Amino acid sequence: MTGQVASVFVSIVNFRTGQLTVQCLASLAADVSCLGSGRVIVVDNCSEDDSTTQISAAIQGNGWGAWAELLPMPRNGGFAYGNNAAIARARQLDPHLAAVVLLNPDAVVRAGVLARLMALLNSQPRAGIAGAAIEGPGGELVVSAHVMPSPLGELEASAGFAPLTRLLSRHVVSPPPSSVSRECDWVSGACMMVRREVLDAVGPLDEGFFLYFEEVDFCRRAHRAGWSCWLVADARVMHLEGAATGITAASRRLPAYWFASRRRFFVKAYGIGGLVLADLLWAFGRASLVLRRALGLGGRGRQAQEPSRIASDLLLGDARAALSGELMRIARER
Repeated sequence: MTGQVASVFVSIVNFRTGQLTVQCLASLAADVSCLGSGRVIVVDNCSEDDSTTQISAAIQGNGWGAWAELLPMPRNGGFAYGNNAAIARARQLDPHLAAVVLLNPDAVVRAGVLARLMALLNSQPRAGIAGAAIEGPGGELVVSAHVMPSPLGELEASAGFAPLTRLLSRHVVSPPPSSVSRECDWVSGACMMVRREVLDAVGPLDEGFFLYFEEVDFCRRAHRAGWSCWLVADARVMHLEGAATGITAASRRLPAYWFASRRRFFVKAYGIGGLVLADLLWAFGRASLVLRRALGLGGRGRQAQEPSRIASDLLLGDARAALSGELMRIARER
């Protein structure tokens, strides 16, 4: 993609977050000139509430119809399913589109984001994906450039042990936020621009992921196809993380689809053996943390913020998936 970008499309997948989606659209209104001949496509994943009414009324009432449209879907097939529908619609409108931006409904786009993401892709011929820097609700910079999940990364995350984190620093999935644009393994799907050529080479998002890990998997596949992924530090998006799902509530149990997405990713990336190793290392790290607590040696750290019953849900869920043949089915798709 060189020179002037002809058309950029934005995909927003809504499921019962009508007001947040309207807020997201309002934040885009000042930058729609960056779309060229593209559009913002809001996919409603069969919300069965007043979402479509709210969004349609906002598009009509604010005069956004020139650059935004609503695409109702017959079922809630998840994040990848909704985005794939928007991408298919974008390709129908312009087969030669330049790029597609995946944007969460609980995101607020700061001025100039689309132009800065496009500028990065224009300046880096092998950059296939450009992600925005994510801000928290208070404007604080949060982790936006990530390392690919791995079995050793699972050990580091579950152990919560500073010396081990230093030893395994290259495997820390979410290192401290960066204020410098740089290449990375993957960026948040809250706001990521994907070059059309990457869509051509990689194909659609994997709809086997209902929610979570789908952008990680897509970035992994893009790397395998020879494309790089970049964080664009001066493209800022405020993300009300978890506002659409409630998944970040510390005392809340993670939904089954989070664990299903995790094991799907690990089997696709590392095989069944890689998932087993990841689970064993995660369990070892968790056991070391519990032991340190029992001996009064500290070890709370990130563990205090984890949802309830995560150990049993993760390990027993993967064991059941192995017995049911789910892991073999995923492995055959690799």
